[in-house]
Amino acid sequence: MGMSPTPPVRRLRLGMPRRVFSQVLLMQLAIAAGVVVLATGLFLAPLSHQLDDQAMRRALAIAQTTAAMPQIAEDLQHTQPSVGGPVQREAERIRKASGAEYVVVMDLHGTRWSHTDPEEVGGHVSTDPSQALAGREVMEIDSGTLGRSARGKVPLHDSDGRIIGAVSVGIEYDSVRARLIHAIPGLFAYAGGALAVGALAAWLISRRVQRQTRDLAFSDISALLAEREAMLHGIREGVVALDRAGRIRLLNDEAQRLLGIGDEAVGRSPDEALGEGRTADVLAGRVTGTDLLTVRGQRVLVANRMPTDDGGAVSTLRDRTELEQLGRELDSTRGLIDALRAQDHEHANRMHTLLGLLELEMYDDAVDFVGEVVGDHRATSEQVTEKIEDPLLAALLVGKATVAAERGVALGVSDRTRLPDRLVDPRGLVTIVGNLVDNALDAVAGTPHARVEIELRTEGRTVVLRVRDTGPGIPAEHRESVFTEGWSTKKPPAHGKRGIGLSLVRRLAERQGGSASVDAAHGGGAEFTVVLPEALAQPDLEPALTAPAKSTVEKESR
Repeated sequence: MGMSPTPPVRRLRLGMPRRVFSQVLLMQLAIAAGVVVLATGLFLAPLSHQLDDQAMRRALAIAQTTAAMPQIAEDLQHTQPSVGGPVQREAERIRKASGAEYVVVMDLHGTRWSHTDPEEVGGHVSTDPSQALAGREVMEIDSGTLGRSARGKVPLHDSDGRIIGAVSVGIEYDSVRARLIHAIPGLFAYAGGALAVGALAAWLISRRVQRQTRDLAFSDISALLAEREAMLHGIREGVVALDRAGRIRLLNDEAQRLLGIGDEAVGRSPDEALGEGRTADVLAGRVTGTDLLTVRGQRVLVANRMPTDDGGAVSTLRDRTELEQLGRELDSTRGLIDALRAQDHEHANRMHTLLGLLELEMYDDAVDFVGEVVGDHRATSEQVTEKIEDPLLAALLVGKATVAAERGVALGVSDRTRLPDRLVDPRGLVTIVGNLVDNALDAVAGTPHARVEIELRTEGRTVVLRVRDTGPGIPAEHRESVFTEGWSTKKPPAHGKRGIGLSLVRRLAERQGGSASVDAAHGGGAEFTVVLPEALAQPDLEPALTAPAKSTVEKESR
């Protein structure tokens, strides 16, 4: 039979416990005990000096009272030192009445005239009396024939004020130390009470810390913080944390990139860090909901906000710019498909008509019909290209005109329209015009005599765009709200939410130092106005503008 393996022996490991509750409790108890010991030491040291000072002052006071008695000075001058002499009797009476250890009266030679021990009367004092005999009062702790004592020495004057001796009074120092030792138990009682109160407070604080840290070890908390930092700065979503006062307390790298701010925003409110606007309202919680759309600079962001237990909140931000661009491209593609479908339908009808005319041998009518069709299409294209020389914008409006015709809307270009081919940002203007025209076509859909008119004119280097429609118009109280991200009265498209187009229009206009506004159109409907300062390049910085026109003329002449 094989021997069973010996179970491993567990070694007792001494050291700090791992739980936060235990560590905090032990540290607070150690701090409380250290404070008590330190406070006790700081209290006892001055107390000892204070008691010594009180004893010396008491001895000095007794010596002063004794030296002030004229009878002692007179007896010192007229009698001899003896055990039964008047000076010894009076000194002993004072010693017993005051509780002093000794009262010694001496002459100018340091000879004792009184002493507690009768055998010492007539002998020389054991300590130096020179200072007292010189007229100075002395307080000290010293050792003499009776041991260590607190002493007070004063000069003794006769009736004429001359120094004839000195009085030395001592208080047993052991009695002072006994008082100090007697006070120590009371001090330790107070210290013990303070330690007990500190221990109770430490226990209560530790319990609170235990609940807040969920009984984790400090190493676990440190690891969680390190993991949180790595996760927050590694994810591709922006994270913004706010405290209970609404101030930003955390920004990860992606949030800084999306919002265009840095670490200086920490400790400030969203309004202070971002400026007033929808983005600040979403982060501050003034706008509620899920997957809220907001525009920051040229970025379209999707924001979600979650409150935290401490009264703050955490907001996440996702970059939806590319998705919105794809959605706009999808809308443009869908519009192009609709335009092609409309042209195909119209072309098929015209071909059927032409075929019928030929079968009926109505050749002259067929020729007139073809000429009319080609002329209408050329008239529409020429009407746009003559007034708008930029090719991107002209192509956009020709396509929009075809879509508008299919939807039963008359899309026209104002006679005041004149736009040279000197645009600084033609793609930006295409985005603005496209959004406004689409918005106008949606507004007039289903209305009688639907019409949308576009006006593009220049004032120096400033481009002024106006898009009018015959729709229901926009109430005055909503004319600013239409430019807010997420605000729309239309049904959301398949690829996302509405309420972005007009906001981007204003953003693009403001980026160029311009403005975007809406007002009531003459005769009903809405009129959107966009002003773009310095949207045209200087003429002398551009190639000759007559070249495109010359090419067109040459083509037509051919």
